[in-house]
Amino acid sequence: MNILIVLMITCLCFCLFNHNSLSCVRYLIVIDDVWSTQAWKIIKCAFSENTCGSRIIVTTRIGTVAKSCSSPDCDLVYELKALSEDHSKMLFFRRIFGSEDKCPHQLKEVSVEIVKKCGGLPLAIITMASLLTTKSDIREEWMKVCSSIGFGLEKNSDVEEMNMIISLSYNDLPHHLRTCLLYMSMFPEDYVIKRDYLVRRWIAEGFIKVFGGRTLEEEGECYFNELINRSLIQAVDFQYDGRVYACRVHDLILDLIVSKAVEGNFVTIVTDKRQVLRPQGKVHRLSSDCTNAENMLTCSKAVAHVRSLNMFRYSERMPPLLNFRALRVLDLDGNEDLESCYLEDIGKLFQLRYLRIRASNNITLPEQIGELQLLVILDLLNCYDTSELPASIDKLRNLKWLLAHRVNLPNGVGNMQALEYVSLVVVDYTTPVTALQELGSLTKLRSLGLDWRISGAHKDKMAYTDNLVSSLGKLGTSNLRCLTLISPWSLNFLLDSWSPPPHHLQELTIKGWCLRKIPAWMASLANLTYLDIEVEVVQETLRILADFPVLQFLKSYSNAADPQERCLVVGDNGFRCLKKLNFVHWTNLMFLEGAMPMLEALEFQIIVHEVKTACGLGSPPDLGIRHLSALKNLAVNIYCECARVQEVEALEAAIQAAVSMLPNNPTPTLHRFREPEMLPDDAEQ
Repeated sequence: MNILIVLMITCLCFCLFNHNSLSCVRYLIVIDDVWSTQAWKIIKCAFSENTCGSRIIVTTRIGTVAKSCSSPDCDLVYELKALSEDHSKMLFFRRIFGSEDKCPHQLKEVSVEIVKKCGGLPLAIITMASLLTTKSDIREEWMKVCSSIGFGLEKNSDVEEMNMIISLSYNDLPHHLRTCLLYMSMFPEDYVIKRDYLVRRWIAEGFIKVFGGRTLEEEGECYFNELINRSLIQAVDFQYDGRVYACRVHDLILDLIVSKAVEGNFVTIVTDKRQVLRPQGKVHRLSSDCTNAENMLTCSKAVAHVRSLNMFRYSERMPPLLNFRALRVLDLDGNEDLESCYLEDIGKLFQLRYLRIRASNNITLPEQIGELQLLVILDLLNCYDTSELPASIDKLRNLKWLLAHRVNLPNGVGNMQALEYVSLVVVDYTTPVTALQELGSLTKLRSLGLDWRISGAHKDKMAYTDNLVSSLGKLGTSNLRCLTLISPWSLNFLLDSWSPPPHHLQELTIKGWCLRKIPAWMASLANLTYLDIEVEVVQETLRILADFPVLQFLKSYSNAADPQERCLVVGDNGFRCLKKLNFVHWTNLMFLEGAMPMLEALEFQIIVHEVKTACGLGSPPDLGIRHLSALKNLAVNIYCECARVQEVEALEAAIQAAVSMLPNNPTPTLHRFREPEMLPDDAEQ
């Protein structure tokens, strides 16, 4: 390592002293592992630009550094992908046995499991293989190594070298990011962590500091993205706008941060696999994923100072909540057998700021919940049987996030002036009209999900509808950015008369009721990026939707009855920013040249026996998919009833041929519906 550093410095010094001589020389130079944009700026000074076809290749672990090294005129960043499972196994078996064929039979299964845990990272695969070369061919020894990944690998020169390499990235982190990364040691191996959920946890812990006028959530997302950028956490899911939606921690990174967190007494972990505990010191953050009686007993003796408790499996042997007097964060995750009685004393946790409950059985929150005056986040999204909130909920004056799955709109909601995120609340005949009136006073509200259950036959319908229109009108002129409306009944009373329009709205979802047309006020939403709506889509509707200037996601439910109106043509005007389009229900889409230049994902349905006559297309029909130059993902649902087998096969072949002409070469997913109702090729239609 030191020799390489000396050689690189020597080469740079040579280049600096011979700067002019490089101007007429064709050279290829590789600079490995650059850590900062400032370092690249200094290195770049050593090389003069010439027209001789010279090239500089730079490697880095950090995305922003890679972009700074690339030409500003074109994107020349090549991001290395993880090895496929087949290539991973090839590398692993070649390193140990020479080839997979020479692997002893009893080691095949455990070898594949170890390879999977390496996640396609060559460094991890080579290190594990090197470690296993020191082991005998006894399966139990290999199983021990496999189960130790993520829980502190045994000492070995190869493992230590790998940890040293990984530690370089960890040690380069600023303090606030190091804290956030260490915190992720509380989650089990292979746990998929949603971005917003993780950011809320960081906020509750006080890890997020706001700079530059951003909100806590925006700053927290910057922290999250920086950890992704530094390759310390792995992106596993993306939103329509390209933002990372969820992540996971690679097992070897998890192994590192668990050891660091335990060493610094930052997190205490108790699992059935292995116990990592410091009972002689104060336990600050406790992550429990066990039912083992002995482990739980040891855990019970050191909880008086616990600030954060993450319980991934409920155990009757878990210490009562009353023992956790200093608790600020309580996350009861994945507890199928959680009992409501365990929550009886929750009102005495006066310092609690965060409460999340995930349970599949019926959970009733105690009335004492109103005593939690410091509570900022209440997350009941995964409590599917919780419909009623305690009446004392309106006492939570500092609550910002009220996240639930269809709970009744609380009476006295106007007292909760700190609310910014509310989802999903139900308005039905048991909801006081005053609660709807008070809803409009929540001027800090940024996101609202509302399930409207007031039918046209209800005697007080006018009082309810008038107050809903009034409240949403007030919220729309305040801070409302995201709105979800769900109803089995008509919402025309609201959508036809919303005034003034909610110009700040960025995301809008309307489900359960199909609109006849796009309301006039909706067409004026210049900031709308996400639209999920049930509407009768005809060509005029498509033209209105195309005019949304920054729309990136569109999901529409078209149910036009006339076959002639089910043929929709997308031209080269509009939809300039759309990245994802999903047309639900049966329709026929055609794309002209220049249509949807940024579209990356497309899903739609097509009726085979209508497409030729309704759209006037030849055989096989040309849908214009070849014009969608940015397309990466395509799913087509093919309605086969009343169509000949030959027509269906010709359409599928035409789609495959069109996709093969696209730059990103996507693999289309084709689903047949009503396939048994296809006609033989010689049948009359």
